[in-house]
Amino acid sequence: MTKLSQRVAPDHGPKLSDDEVSELKLQIDSAWEIRGGKLFRHFGFNNFKESKAFVDKVSELAEQVNHHPDITFSFKYVDIVLYTHFRQGLTEADFVLAAKIDEL
Repeated sequence: MTKLSQRVAPDHGPKLSDDEVSELKLQIDSAWEIRGGKLFRHFGFNNFKESKAFVDKVSELAEQVNHHPDITFSFKYVDIVLYTHFRQGLTEADFVLAAKIDEL
């Protein structure tokens, strides 16, 4: 099986079943949570400069894969929410992007 972070997820792939979500969640960092049907992860940093640098890296990655997370950041943290708006749920693209973010 191809490592999740190396996959190319189809744009607007089908919404995943609960079983598929559970299976893919095992392939990303355990810090990712399912909240309200969306993938959520909190990242802590030492200062604003580090937080912004991480946001910039995630932004570049999102552009490369054409899948864009919701990002909130402040002085010492970045929160990322992944969700496929078009499908009103989680798709493989959300988990692929999460796996790629894990490697930053």
